Amino acid sequence: MKLPNKLPEKFKTLFWDTDFNTLDPYKKSHYIINRILDKGNVEAVRWARKTYSQDTIKFSLMKLRDFSLKSATFWATIYDIPFHQIICLQEPYLTTRRKLWQH
Repeated sequence: MKLPNKLPEKFKTLFWDTDFNTLDPYKKSHYIINRILDKGNVEAVRWARKTYSQDTIKFSLMKLRDFSLKSATFWATIYDIPFHQIICLQEPYLTTRRKLWQH
């Protein structure tokens, strides 16, 4: 699958903490998938699901800790990934998260 050289400009607000113009969709695919699935709108999610393979998206879901608990649970259900395979839904990550964010 050939990835685009750049992200669509309309997704720039999702990457407020990154130099958007140098963000490489190939080299930073997992970071981009994480940000879009966690914080993106329907259009951004459609773009990510069309652009990246299902295996790449599933790998990102299973290995990245930066998903919110709601997003991780939702996408695990959509992609039929058992919760015990999603790293951000496992201990000790959950304990650390509860200490930092008590609400």
